[in-house]
Amino acid sequence: MSSVESLDALLSQLRSLADQAQGLKVPAASSTDPTGFAETLKGMVENVNHEQAQANRLQNSFASGDPAVSLSQVMVASQKADLSFQTMLQVRNKLVSAYQDIMNIQA
Repeated sequence: MSSVESLDALLSQLRSLADQAQGLKVPAASSTDPTGFAETLKGMVENVNHEQAQANRLQNSFASGDPAVSLSQVMVASQKADLSFQTMLQVRNKLVSAYQDIMNIQA
């Protein structure tokens, strides 16, 4: 599952939870993905880890003088890893905010 699909599934679940928290009767998300929220989050973290490991491997290869690795490959991999991490960080921030909002709802 790509990170975009993971983020879409996560966003869909968050919207559903937010609507339910506000007392609205909405049908469950029509996602065809059978994985749960935790699995989606776990997959996202694993993807970020993979991107960072790939960037580190390319950096080490370039630093050791491997002629098959160019500086542009290293820079693109580093930027992809950074973007993946920043995306995951923003999702985490939104999750924490949503959790705090739900906890502040008076029953």
